[in-house]
Parts: sequence; structure tokens; C-alpha cells
Amino acid sequence: MATQAILQTAALNRFGLGAMPGERERVRDARDWLNAQLRPAPQPELFKGLPGSLALLRRQTAYRLARRAERNDGKGMDGKDSGDEAAPGEMQQALRRDAMDDIAARYRHAVTTDHPFVERLVHFWSNHFAISIDKNSARLLAAPMEREAIRPHVLGNFRDLLLAVETHPGMLLYLDNAASVGEDSMLVQRQARRAARRGQAGGTPRRLGLNENLAREILELHTLGVDGGYAQQDVVELARAITGWGTPLPREWDRASSAFVFRPGAHEPGARTVLGRRYAEDGEAQGRAILRDLALHPSTARHLAFKLARHMVADAPSPALVERMAAAYLRSGGELVALYAAMIDDDAAWSADARKFKAPQDFLVSALRAGGITLERRPQALVRLLQGLGQPAFMPRSPAGFPDTADDWASGDSLRKRVQAAGLLADHVPDARTPQAIALDALGTDAVSGLLGEGLRRAGSPREAIALLFSSPAFQWRV
Repeated sequence: MATQAILQTAALNRFGLGAMPGERERVRDARDWLNAQLRPAPQPELFKGLPGSLALLRRQTAYRLARRAERNDGKGMDGKDSGDEAAPGEMQQALRRDAMDDIAARYRHAVTTDHPFVERLVHFWSNHFAISIDKNSARLLAAPMEREAIRPHVLGNFRDLLLAVETHPGMLLYLDNAASVGEDSMLVQRQARRAARRGQAGGTPRRLGLNENLAREILELHTLGVDGGYAQQDVVELARAITGWGTPLPREWDRASSAFVFRPGAHEPGARTVLGRRYAEDGEAQGRAILRDLALHPSTARHLAFKLARHMVADAPSPALVERMAAAYLRSGGELVALYAAMIDDDAAWSADARKFKAPQDFLVSALRAGGITLERRPQALVRLLQGLGQPAFMPRSPAGFPDTADDWASGDSLRKRVQAAGLLADHVPDARTPQAIALDALGTDAVSGLLGEGLRRAGSPREAIALLFSSPAFQWRV
């Protein structure tokens, strides 16, 4: 069995976000420290006051209308003067500030939280349910989705987490479900009647139809997994079941109370069959019933257990560990704390062979925590660092999220950029912290007793020693 010091390091780095100054002393029992974090706690104060998705969508719509009016020589949709010509530019700047404030709050909390295991879980699920801000429809909504749909449910039941994410406007817009319309829905029938009345004179209307993007990713990425036993017809049937799930139209903003709406007119009527189970026509509730069943499917349990074990323990986690985690998840009825506890309590998760190469975000956050570096000023610098290291905030450029193995992040060019980043980070470590103290907190005595410790002692300055520590091979791994 590993020594207590090694277990401390694993708890802080493998399962946490890297040790803050003095944090190692608080980890008397590694498992107890992790399990204690799995109790409900208030949402972080840093996020209070940030605008919600409904407010952001309203303001984005107002900005787009103002831009349209500006292009029409200052005339609004009704032909009247739109007012302040500078409004669109000011509105765009305000939206950009909101987005930066959201990202800054996320990383300030990551750097200072005393519940780093839970915060790592938040980041894991945010990447599992990835949306990417390089798509314009989701530009403002990735960080709010993490705040509104993932954080409140990270210690709850996966069913509730799944429903919260799939009905969030960020996911609905990113994967185009807000524009998905049933082939035999009332909207399509109405469009056909109007086109028939107009004949050729009215031109060809925009064709309404089914969009399978969200349904496919729910099955392939969010629940069963690519080998989870579903077929193309299951994708189509699920896509039909969630037609009508969308966001308010611009003309509805004044009376909207939620950023999610169900449009009965866009919903495909009729019963649906998914994975051999029949779901009667029930409007919005039909899709919700399918998602609840998907959450407890054995393939979902294995898919979630494998992804979590791969993220927390090793690139190729023990199949036995994955099976034990999946079994605990199913026994509990999909309770996420049961999934996490099964992993923590399993000796395979603490194996000396288990380790994870840090993704750029992990590297950066762990260096900020180790160095006691605050983000009170210029959060844009952190955003630029993440961009330069290859993991821009909320921009995986794919619904599959950022990759999660060493092969994806350990290229020569990536390591060169980390060395450069280490020098920049070392410049911001408070003078009161010595390199040796930082190294002992971050890596423990075993890691700094050999060549790394000798290098720290021989460095030309404290700044050089800290840069050496942050760029060292030992610091690149979550062991």
C-alpha cells in the first residue's frame, strides 16, 4: 500500500487541481478529504451577479436588431429612427465584457477553491457535454451552461444533469435543435397550406425539417457511447421526440420567463420507439421520458464510468475498476456521488501506475494554485495563455470536447510552449514563497529529493527555480 504522503499527492493532483499553499497539511486522510467534498454546498459567491442565459439571449437579440437597423441607415424594422448610432458597438462591447467576466470567474474559483475535487468534476462534465464558442449561436452560452446546468447537478442524479443540459439554450442552439421541426408537425402542415395558396407567386419558402444533431450526440457522446448498441433509427426517433425543444423567438422576449421553451407546433406527433421501448405521444414529456431511461441504461453506466476513470486515473483505466464503478452507478439509480465514491474507494484508482498527463488547463491551474498567483488583474492574460497552449477556454471545436490522453497533449511543440509559459508564470509568484516550499507543497518530498531538488538549489534565482519547477517533467503529470 502506498505511503500517506503518496496518497496525499494523488488526492491533491490526480483527483484535485494541484495543491495550494498549506493545502497538503489539511489532507490527513486522502480518501476522507475527497469524500468530504461530496456533500452539498452553496454555489460559489464568484458566480452571483453574472447574467443568466435568458438575459444574455435578450441582449444578443437586441444587439442583432440594432445592427440590422444600423445597416438600414439608422432605420429600425418599422422604418422609424433607431436612435443612438453608437448603440450596436457599445452593446457588443458589453457582451464581450460579460463573456470575459464569466470565464474569469470560472478560473478564479478554480485557483482558490477548497473543494478542488468537485471543481475538477465540474470541468469534467462541462467537457463531457461540450459546446464550443467558435460557433456563433453558442458564443455567449458555454460558461452560463456550466453555471446553470452542470454546477447545480454535479453531486446529484445523472438523470437531472442530463435533462438540465439537453434543455439548456446553449446545447439546443449549438446542436441546432432549436431549428428542428417534425416532418408531420403542425408547422410543416401550415407551411404547406400557405405555399399551396400562394402558388408560384410567393416563391419557395424556407424548408422546415428534422435536425438529428442533438439526438445523435445524446446517444453517441452524452449517454450510451459510440458502441452503446443504438442504431440510426434510434437517432431519428429521438430527434423526432425532442422536436419543439427550443428557445424563445425575438418577439417573445418580453414575456419569456425561461430560456427554454417547448413549441407544440414544431413537435412531431405520434409514438416513438427508441432502443426497442415504445413511448406514447406526450408532447415535451416524451423526450424527457426517453432521456430518463437512457440515463439508467447499462451502456450509459459503462460509458460514464470509463470516461471518468480515464480522466481521473489513467489513459487506459483498469476494466475491473470501470465495471465496479458502473455497477455502483446502476445500483444507486444513477446517483453521481455513488459513481465518484466507487472510484475513490477502489484501490485501483490509487495504483502507483496510475497517472495523468496534464492538459494545458490542468497545467495552468495547478501552477497558479501552487504559486499562490491571483487572477484579480488582467484575466485576458490567462485566456491568451490557454489559447497559446492549445486549449482555449470553452473552445474544443467539437461536441466531443477536448481530448483526454497524454498522446493528445505531450507533443514536442506543446512542451516547448509550456516551458515558455512556466517563465511567464514564475514572474507572478509572490516573493514570500520560496521555490522549495512551492515544490514540497505541489509534489511532496519524494518528487523533490532527487535531480529536481538539486536543480532548484542550483538555479540562478528564485524566479529561475520556480520556472524550472513548473516546466519539470514531475509537474506535468497528475500522479
